[in-house]
Amino acid sequence: MIKKVLVGLSGGVDSTVTALLLQEQGYSVEGVYMVMHNLDELNSANITKAQKVADYLGIKLHILDIKESFKEEVYDYFVQSYKDGLTPNPCVVCNRTIKFGKMVEFASSLDMDYIATGHYVQVVDGAIYKGVDDSKDQSYFLARIKPEVLKRVIFPLGSWLKSEVKEYAKKIEVLKDIAQQSESSEICFVENSYIDILERHTNPDMPGIVKDTSGKEVGTHKGFMHYTIGKRRGFFVHGAHDPHFVVDIDAKHNTIIVGKKEELAKQEIVVSNINLFTEAREFSAEVKVRYRTQGIESDIKIENNIGLITLKTPAFGVAKGQFAVFYDNNKLLGGAEIIDVL
Repeated sequence: MIKKVLVGLSGGVDSTVTALLLQEQGYSVEGVYMVMHNLDELNSANITKAQKVADYLGIKLHILDIKESFKEEVYDYFVQSYKDGLTPNPCVVCNRTIKFGKMVEFASSLDMDYIATGHYVQVVDGAIYKGVDDSKDQSYFLARIKPEVLKRVIFPLGSWLKSEVKEYAKKIEVLKDIAQQSESSEICFVENSYIDILERHTNPDMPGIVKDTSGKEVGTHKGFMHYTIGKRRGFFVHGAHDPHFVVDIDAKHNTIIVGKKEELAKQEIVVSNINLFTEAREFSAEVKVRYRTQGIESDIKIENNIGLITLKTPAFGVAKGQFAVFYDNNKLLGGAEIIDVL
C-alpha cells in the first residue's frame, strides 16, 4: 500500500525539495502551510510560493491556522523569557509543540502515515543523527521533540548538502526563483531585532546599574533586556581598560553583572524540562550549550527531572534559558533547558 506523507511547506527551497524527493520515492504527498504569526504579507508571499510547489507536483496544499497555539506556546514564552532575564530559544520550543506537535495532530486527522520537513537531520533505527551537512545540521533544534513522534517523521535532506539541494531545485524551471532566494531568518516572527518585539509588550529601555562580580557598582546600562550572557558592548564601565562581559543578569533589580572573560568560564550547569531519547539517567555525552558551539565532553546525572551537567572543559557564555543538547558522536541523546550555571 502506498504510504501517505504530509510535508510542511514553507515556500523555501528545503521544504520544496523535501516534497519533490518524497514524491519521486513513491509516497502519496500532501502539503501543509502553517500560519503561525500575524505577519500577513510574509504569510501571503509564502503561501503563494508553497502553492506554486503544490501545483507543480499536483498535490493538495492545506492551510493550517495555528496562530493562537503559536502565540501561547512560543511567542509569549519568548517575550516572558526576556522579561525574566533569560535568553530563550523559540525554535526548540516550536519544534516540540508546533511543528512536531500540532502538525502531527493535523496529519493524524487526515489519516496520513508520516509527516516530513526540510530539516537537515537523519533518522536511523528510530534515533536522530546530525545531518551530513555540518554547516546546516539542525539536530540541536530537535532535542526536545517527543520521542514517540520519531516513528512518524521523515527527513529526506539529512544526507544532502545544502548546495546539492539548491542545485537540484535550480534544474526545475518553475522552481528556480525558490532555489535562488535568500535564507530565511532563524526566528520567523522577528523581522529586525528582538527588541522590536519586546517594545510591543513592555519597555526594554530602563537604564540601570552595572555591578562587578564582587557586587560593586561600576557603571550603567540601558535596560537588562538588551543583554545576554557574554555580551561585551552596549553598557558603560567607569575607567575600564580591559573588555568586560555580561556574566549574569538580575532582572528583578534591573542590574547586569560584568566581569573579565575568564569569569564567563563555567563547568557545572543545572537543567530542567529534560527530554531524552535514551533510558540512561547517568551518562557521558558531548554537550552543546548553544546552537553554534562545539560539543564539550561532559558527565550528566539526572534525578527527579533535574539534571547536573559537569563539563570536562569550561564553556564560555552559558545563558540561562538556552538549551543544553546531548550527543553521542553524531547521535542525538536529548536536551534540556538551562536553569542555573554554577
